[in-house]
Amino acid sequence: MSFVSDKVSNLPPYLFSELNQKKTALQAKGVDVIDLGIGAPDLPTPDFVINRLIKESQVAANHGYSVYNGSKEFREAVAHFYKTHYKVELDPETEVLAVIGSKEGIANLMQATVNPGEIVLVPDPGYPVYRTAVHLAGLESETLPLDEANGYKPLYSHIDPNVINRSALMLLNYPNNPTAAIADYNTFLKAIAFARKNQLLLVHDAAYDLLTFNGYKSPSVMQVPEAKEWAVEFGSLSKNFNMAGWRIGYAVGNKNVIKALSTIKSNIDTSQFLPIQKAAATALKSDFSAVDNHKKIYEKRMETMYAALHRLGIQADKPNGTIFLWAKVPQGYTSMSFAEKLLDEAGVIVTPGNAFGSKGEGYFRVALTVTVERLKEVISRIEQLNLNEVIH
Repeated sequence: MSFVSDKVSNLPPYLFSELNQKKTALQAKGVDVIDLGIGAPDLPTPDFVINRLIKESQVAANHGYSVYNGSKEFREAVAHFYKTHYKVELDPETEVLAVIGSKEGIANLMQATVNPGEIVLVPDPGYPVYRTAVHLAGLESETLPLDEANGYKPLYSHIDPNVINRSALMLLNYPNNPTAAIADYNTFLKAIAFARKNQLLLVHDAAYDLLTFNGYKSPSVMQVPEAKEWAVEFGSLSKNFNMAGWRIGYAVGNKNVIKALSTIKSNIDTSQFLPIQKAAATALKSDFSAVDNHKKIYEKRMETMYAALHRLGIQADKPNGTIFLWAKVPQGYTSMSFAEKLLDEAGVIVTPGNAFGSKGEGYFRVALTVTVERLKEVISRIEQLNLNEVIH
């Protein structure tokens, strides 16, 4: 007996895990591997957030269980953030929920809102965890196509009407991982109209909402007047405040969905460690100067890498958000063969675009998660490669 469920056995291999195994093997041989694969922030968590964590960790009462929907202080801080940043009013009692990172929240949301036989529309290219979450919930996913010519906005007219009729939920993510595409208010206006017309739930993953450049400010789907009826939005402190390992985020929006997700979670977990919630509340009520400083660092890295790719003849759009660059592989390569060439011959890890869906083929993603000096080393190594020599 294997004692392994069909759900787990039928999971596609997690590409980032495979890349990490190759990285470990090369490092064991003494190769200096530079990892631009996983989007793991390398900048420090702000001191004032850490100090709050330390202070609250010394309070004995904070080591008990949190209330299931998250501490009142954290939920009120989320509502404060939406009011000050987006001019959106949220009821912290019914329209805000603490989650243990948006990845966990989205996975549990599938069970809370979708029935067997119903379809979840998943963006392609898109964050691979979305499709995995649908699979683990025993549900069916169908592609919500995005393409470069349309600025990676949803192509609703390309979806089979029979698929739409069976769909219960649609996922969006802006600023986008992996493409770094951005949305404007009209993007969300159209998304809410599509959700209303087809009676489905819109779920927006806003993990990179504050990491924007060039004067661009990312809107929230909650700014659309009918959003609370048709949508929920997930936010995270992982990227904005470099708190990835802290595992703290939130869901806001439709109160029925928030209650259903809270019910699922109350049977699975007991929310996040209270001192982490309190430290996160301090972050959300801060002046965001720490975020602004981090943005400047990421933007400098982006400009450095973008200019180098352009000089090398590799096509890429200059992003206005996220910590990623999305670029076309050189002619003659697939996404995977190009990524393998960089890893094997230059000791550089990038993520092949096909990891994000079939429409990601022909592209690769660069995570701007090392210093400018290390990025210059990456550039130097790529310049030494013969990119005209294609691996077959």
